[in-house]
Amino acid sequence: MTVIEIDRIAMADESDELTLDRMFQALEKMPVPEGIKVEIVGGNIFMSPQRDSHWEIIRRIVRAVEDAFGMDVKVKSDMRFDFPGLLNGFCPDVVKLAADAVQDARGRWDFTDVEFIAEVISRGTADNDYGPKKDVYASAGVPVYVIADPYTGRCHIYTEPKEGEYTDERTIAFGKEIDLTLTGVEKKILTLKTDKFPRS
Repeated sequence: MTVIEIDRIAMADESDELTLDRMFQALEKMPVPEGIKVEIVGGNIFMSPQRDSHWEIIRRIVRAVEDAFGMDVKVKSDMRFDFPGLLNGFCPDVVKLAADAVQDARGRWDFTDVEFIAEVISRGTADNDYGPKKDVYASAGVPVYVIADPYTGRCHIYTEPKEGEYTDERTIAFGKEIDLTLTGVEKKILTLKTDKFPRS
């Protein structure tokens, strides 16, 4: 994982205001290697490589969402979502959007349409997923947030966001099923099987 601080002076043109758009535009001009995930958390830029075990877990979660909601489900991976707070441009590993979600004029999805987020822990950015990103997701009212941690072999399920924090938390060891049927994701059965989630 690499944390980068972009030269704020170089980014200023007509205004001194640092924005997510300016930060991402500067990143697009940098030689970021393929397979590196880039996101902005609280104004700090984080880069982390996607490992094989990381992708295997993401793939299985996406498949479970498609099995539950059909192939036309609006499920995204590693796409930019701007969340409330100071410069939060996250690229979650898995996002399920509401069926009626639409992109804005710039081709972006609105965080208010997010129904489910899953993050797979990378060693270098784990503190973000367990800390500031979890807090932002709760403040944004994301109904279900799942962290899959291949280092501990556990999944953490956060639900019922109220007043900026999740009021319900469960921890399940890899190998067990996660039943998300009653946690707010549309009214369909969504079960995540974790028995084939690889460990790191």
